[in-house]
Parts: sequence; C-alpha cells; structure tokens
Amino acid sequence: MKRRVAVRAIIVHDSKLLCAQAKPYRPTIVTGRWGVPGGGIDSGEALIPALEREITEELGVKPLVGNLLYIQQYKKDDDSEELEFFFYIINSTDYLDVDLSKTTHGHAEIETLEFIDPSKHVILPKFLSTDPLNNLDSQPTKIFNYF
Repeated sequence: MKRRVAVRAIIVHDSKLLCAQAKPYRPTIVTGRWGVPGGGIDSGEALIPALEREITEELGVKPLVGNLLYIQQYKKDDDSEELEFFFYIINSTDYLDVDLSKTTHGHAEIETLEFIDPSKHVILPKFLSTDPLNNLDSQPTKIFNYF
C-alpha cells in the first residue's frame, strides 16, 4: 500500500481557524471544501522542516511551530494511505494579512484563504469543526485512525 505523509498547520486567531479552499492544480484536488494549510513531506525530510517549508511556500510566512496536536491516518478511495501530522502554530497574528500573490506556491494552489469559524463551515478533517480551539499549546496529542 502506498503511503503519503503530510504536515498541516493549526493557526488560530480570535477562536477562528485559518483555512484554505484549494484550486484544482492537481486532478485529485477537491475544490470548495475548507482545509488547513500544509502538504506532503519530501523523501528524507523531517516533519517540522517540512511544515516550515510548506507553510512558507504557500503563505509566505515562516511558522513558529508549537505542539503536535493531531495525527490522522486514513485509507483513501484509491486504496492508498494518508498519514497527517497537525501542529499548532504559535505566531498566528503573522498570518492576518497574507498576500498569496507574493508567495512561491500559494497563488497557484489556494483559491481562498481566511480565518473562519469552524462551527459554521465544513472543514476537513471533520474533527477540526468540533474540537475546541482554545488552550492548544497545552493539549495532548489526539490520534484519529480511519481504516
């Protein structure tokens, strides 16, 4: 079974979560749904440097990476597996005025980027719409396994 490993950023400001709607830059991209920024790690790349690279490429701001909050593992429709690591980002106010046109990847990959109320939108993964977004710097890691 093929496995893709990805890193994701949990960026919260005023109880809102920074989410993106993707452009269809790859055939497998589903548009219209909200998700947190991040992406796949390169071969031999460590998790935190991968997250720093992905977020800097997409949003133009280097993240200050905090705690590992969630690990999600699931089987995709094509019988491959996705393993995702979600990290809390400490410097959330640095993301209030992101200009995607000044990024290396964001303008090509992201349709819409904004801080949204997770209780009022469909966000993937679903636990981000229901899990409390306060005191994230002191929460233990939660693991979600969907097989």
